[in-house]
Amino acid sequence: MLRWLRGLRAAPPLPDALWDATLARHPFLASRSPHDLGRLRAMSAEFLRDKEFHGARGFEITDEVALAIAAQAVLPVLHLESGLAWYDDFVGVVVHAAEVVARRRITDDAGVVHEYDEIVAGEAMDRGPVMLSWQDVLAGGVVAGYNVVVHEFAHKIDMRDGEADGCPPLPPGFLDTASARDARTAWMDVLGPAFDDFREKTIVAERFGGATPWLDAYGAESISEFFAVACEAYFVDRTTFQREFPTVLDLFDAFFEPSRA
Repeated sequence: MLRWLRGLRAAPPLPDALWDATLARHPFLASRSPHDLGRLRAMSAEFLRDKEFHGARGFEITDEVALAIAAQAVLPVLHLESGLAWYDDFVGVVVHAAEVVARRRITDDAGVVHEYDEIVAGEAMDRGPVMLSWQDVLAGGVVAGYNVVVHEFAHKIDMRDGEADGCPPLPPGFLDTASARDARTAWMDVLGPAFDDFREKTIVAERFGGATPWLDAYGAESISEFFAVACEAYFVDRTTFQREFPTVLDLFDAFFEPSRA
């Protein structure tokens, strides 16, 4: 699996045939500008150089698998100032053939412990590895607004300040604010109401037969999940996302791609 990249200080260019095949399978990547594609290709090679892929339960990590994940993982940090340094808190990427059942254990406000099983397509651990289902990676960009790779790596970006709360660490002067506190307030003044509105529409759809929101309903679980789900749609289907969430699109542009803002 591209082992010749490992240990090299400078990542060499990826083979043309492999890169072209990746773009052909993921049109939302191929639609980027020539400048973006050049940067995406170079950063994908760096990602492959620095990360270690592991196939779970006999799943084979081929060049196709590794590069498909790398290219989509790079997309959210493509224009961030620190680039791949956003992902320097982990090395491992674990890939399963399909969704997996994860055992959960939570304690409620009354101190009662609850255990349950949850089917997951991916998971990002704080300062730990990223787990992905290859079946769901293949669905990224095919199912409207869906992309498990972007979702889990958006969680990694969100967690950089130590908490998955829907607000990543923001650059100095973000949205012309004077302090980090003001920047966070400006962020949440946009994302918070968008989450509340989406959650309300999701509840109405599920309980009372209202219109089903376009965005994945999993985003109604928490504001951190809303951030990750919104990132999926932002990077995969910008046109629809702009129509459905214009204020969030402007916010994301200011963070992920300030040249657009």
